[in-house]
Amino acid sequence: MKAKTILTALALIMGFGTMMAQPRAEYPRPQFERNNWVNLNGTWTYTFDFGRTGDARKLYESKGFDGHITVPFCPESSLSGVQYVDFINTIWYQRTLNIPAAWKGKKIFLNFGAVDYEAHIYIDGKFVQTHYGAGSSFAVDLTRFVEPGKSHNLVVRVNDDLRAQRQPGGKQSPAFYSSGCLYTRVTGIWQTVWMEAVDREGLKSVFAVPDIDQKQLVVTPQFYTESNTNKFIVTVYDGKKVVATKTVPATNNSIVVLPFKTVKLWTPEEPNLYDVTYQVIAQDGKVIDEVKSYAGMRKIHCANGYFYLNNKPYYQRLVLDQGYYPDGIWTAPSDEALRHDIEMSKAVGFNGARLHQKNFEERYFYWADKLGYITWAEFPSWGLNVNDELAARNSISEWTELVERDRNHPSIVTWTPFNETWGARDTGAYPRMMRDIYNITKAMDPTRPINDASGDSHVITDIWSVHNYARGEELQRALVFENGKEPYRNININDRGKQNFARYEGQPYMVDEFGGLPWIKKEERASSWGYGGNIDSEEEFFKILRDEVLALKASKHVVGFCYTQITDVEQEKNGVYYYNRTPKFDAEKWREIFMLIPSVIEDPVDLSY
Repeated sequence: MKAKTILTALALIMGFGTMMAQPRAEYPRPQFERNNWVNLNGTWTYTFDFGRTGDARKLYESKGFDGHITVPFCPESSLSGVQYVDFINTIWYQRTLNIPAAWKGKKIFLNFGAVDYEAHIYIDGKFVQTHYGAGSSFAVDLTRFVEPGKSHNLVVRVNDDLRAQRQPGGKQSPAFYSSGCLYTRVTGIWQTVWMEAVDREGLKSVFAVPDIDQKQLVVTPQFYTESNTNKFIVTVYDGKKVVATKTVPATNNSIVVLPFKTVKLWTPEEPNLYDVTYQVIAQDGKVIDEVKSYAGMRKIHCANGYFYLNNKPYYQRLVLDQGYYPDGIWTAPSDEALRHDIEMSKAVGFNGARLHQKNFEERYFYWADKLGYITWAEFPSWGLNVNDELAARNSISEWTELVERDRNHPSIVTWTPFNETWGARDTGAYPRMMRDIYNITKAMDPTRPINDASGDSHVITDIWSVHNYARGEELQRALVFENGKEPYRNININDRGKQNFARYEGQPYMVDEFGGLPWIKKEERASSWGYGGNIDSEEEFFKILRDEVLALKASKHVVGFCYTQITDVEQEKNGVYYYNRTPKFDAEKWREIFMLIPSVIEDPVDLSY
């Protein structure tokens, strides 16, 4: 059976646009999984508050609003049951929380995968917490507000002010209609909401760093309450076989070093993963806390103009993935849909994706880890005035939360905070913000390169990224390096106001946007677009694509690319697949062209510049 037929069948089997009894019922945090949890997705009540008078009307005390919405889908989506697509500056949610009696004596957390943007949490009419973020996850400690064995009233107020340009919006349109590369907006809850119970001396987080050169996994734990009498046990499994284990005091000072006799490396071609369990054990031997996780042993670094995976130069054949769905907008209709997006990308020859202008959920990274798929994690920076101090402050805080949440995923190989900051000034808030984000990210995770601003306006960066949608010979000419001159870039470094941006210093040079070839039905061309002129035949389409890939291959300094894009999104119709994930052409035709450039660079040349 051909890849095209298989992918079409998968899309039909998965039932895009259909609903499960409880939507998104899977555990939302697969790298830090506990058994004691309650999924809160499903039907909630809601009301809009366009005049923002809800506080005066004491809506935080409401026991139920008139409208019904399906969480975790945003009200703009069809899967939410609401599908209101005009601007929503405030929305209120309500539901009942039933606290299990068995949770007595535990810390009780209410977890939100993501809420866009400003979330205020109330329990039984009492304010509990505020969180700011377009897509970062957060936990609300309910312990002193609820009683196990009883029911409590939860109200969530969400404010969203996309057009103020001080909060990240990504590709959400600041106008009523979608246009260009801006699409339907997202407001309110758009990822899974759940509760869990944790012992007061339980495990809060871990940072697990693979060290393949010394054949060891290094784990740094953090506990809710430290105890010298408790023990922290880390056990690593290869299948059912224990390959490493260590016991240390359950304190934040403990660094757990787990040596391996042999190491199975993680690569996109062989995504080997080790299962890991974390246990906190009391002095009497009782298990206080147990968390299931996994780890991938791999190394990322940049040197001599190359990107290295496991100490070998590795060519990244990425595709731009914006993570939009016709029925869920930013939220995948199912866990299977997340997996399918990766499988259909690998089927056409990509070894990874640049996750574009959206904070992807943890389940996506889980499937990337499992299936072998490298990713660039990006921040939805569009919509921000990057020269504004409050916008900078909002960016730094949310980006920090995202790095801490996702840094254990082996599939993530590059952090990309910003995209196409063309209006950035080289003095003031922007360069200060970029340096702060770079330095904070390096302090939190020194193991990955940072691409500070995809497409240029670079201030301090480990990856030199450019965007170029030229075709064929024009693209190849642009990528010729000349000694003593800046290589092709998207800003003129000699323009007034640009002099203080970074100069190229030999970083890995990647064309992280190219292609975008349109394939649009003639009757849709007036309302749709892609990069370059329309293409009328399949033969012409693949000739243009082949010429572009060969142009990249001909430039020895280009060590990675990102093709725009994996699927059409609304009116932007330049995807490998249609918006509903059905194929445009046979997968093998795409794959043969993208695979003209191998992943492993067998004979690296001198890229000194």
